[in-house]
Amino acid sequence: MERTFELLEHLADAGGEMALSELTEVSGLPMPTIYRLMRTLVNRGYVRQEPSKRYALGPRLIRLGEGASRLLGSWARPVLARLVDEVGETANMAVLEGDEAVYVAQVPSKHSMRMFTEVGRRVQPHCTGVGKALLSQLPEPKVREILARTGMDAHTPNTFTDADILMAELERIRDQGYALDDEEQEIGVRCVAVALRGAPALTALSVSGPSARMTREIVADVVPIMRDAAERFAKELKPS
Repeated sequence: MERTFELLEHLADAGGEMALSELTEVSGLPMPTIYRLMRTLVNRGYVRQEPSKRYALGPRLIRLGEGASRLLGSWARPVLARLVDEVGETANMAVLEGDEAVYVAQVPSKHSMRMFTEVGRRVQPHCTGVGKALLSQLPEPKVREILARTGMDAHTPNTFTDADILMAELERIRDQGYALDDEEQEIGVRCVAVALRGAPALTALSVSGPSARMTREIVADVVPIMRDAAERFAKELKPS
């Protein structure tokens, strides 16, 4: 059973598709053993075999992933609620699904003027704080593949629309430890986001509010609080 899960994780780490020889190389298992385990996964729908004979993650995992995302959102609510209490602005959690950032949880600010994002909403990652925090956890070739598929629509005059410039921004995000959506998705809204390093899937937390309240000085104060929340929650998500 443990070896089966390891093979699924190798497929996920490789972008969802690998050849039998590649699985043999990364897993260290004998080819007949891998073949037997993969046939079982194929028969159950958790893996599919392409016409090229390469193995890919299968459609039955989508149901598991959707259920896990809902659970992750439930587990995150106390963390987000504490962030709202400490920061005073709306707190969100998002994961990377395919080429999009998907919001899986939100706790709204108590202010009458506040930001609201519907749970389940999917957004392009290049123009949001959570999206850029998610992309910063990926190698550059993978990011460029995603951008080539999604495009880089200009939602505001501040949106990054050049892949090379965004790459430099992602490097800055890695160095400083947080991402900033500086009115890049919507004028008048500023958002700061941090990655959940070590979480089982690519995940990010964000706090967003009107630019008049979420000033750059406030962002500097908010970042350490968010980093602490992300580190504590990532530890909670690790298997015991």
